[in-house]
Amino acid sequence: MRNGWFCWLVMVALAQPGLARAQDIHKLARAVDDHYNHLRSLESDFTEIYRGDGAERVEAGTLWLKKPRKMRWEYRSPKEKLFISDGQAVWFYLPAERQLRKTTLEKLDDVRSPLAFLLGKTKLENELRGLSKVVDQSPLGAGNILLRGVPRAMADQTTEVQLEITPSDQIVRIVLLQADGATTEFRFAGWKENPELKDSRFRFTAPPGVETVEGELGR
Repeated sequence: MRNGWFCWLVMVALAQPGLARAQDIHKLARAVDDHYNHLRSLESDFTEIYRGDGAERVEAGTLWLKKPRKMRWEYRSPKEKLFISDGQAVWFYLPAERQLRKTTLEKLDDVRSPLAFLLGKTKLENELRGLSKVVDQSPLGAGNILLRGVPRAMADQTTEVQLEITPSDQIVRIVLLQADGATTEFRFAGWKENPELKDSRFRFTAPPGVETVEGELGR
């Protein structure tokens, strides 16, 4: 009996670190959910880094988000382009090429689309299966935590999502590992929470002479 009691204590002791880690992840995920679900709008500078086929592409601009599902990605470098959702329709405009593409948010198949749902209905443990802490990489910011999980949406394109989270429960970096081996990374800086944003910022009218093409948006 003494041996049985001792074995039970050993098993409990061995299980505690794993249980504590699971509780920590659950607590952190809930804190991030609570942080974003109480916000109405967001603004941030962003850097988008794409790596694939031995090449790297870096773009930068400003992002605005507003409930429900409204977003505006205004790229300024290395060339101007615009990606807008009014919550239903989505436009992608390249001024230099005078090219405009349009689709609906429901049909959108794009790495930027998950951010449209960041405000109001975030639940990390539902969106990312097997949510866990990243231990084989270091976060970019001191004191930040890296989480990883398998996305339930866009599973045919994205095999893993990594989130870098600050001590104040803000997401400052998102890395998407794609099925073809490429990665798309978004870095955010200078988050402004609940700025006053008019709905007109999230509507788009094609300039004169620009033809609108319905279908996939491209990059």
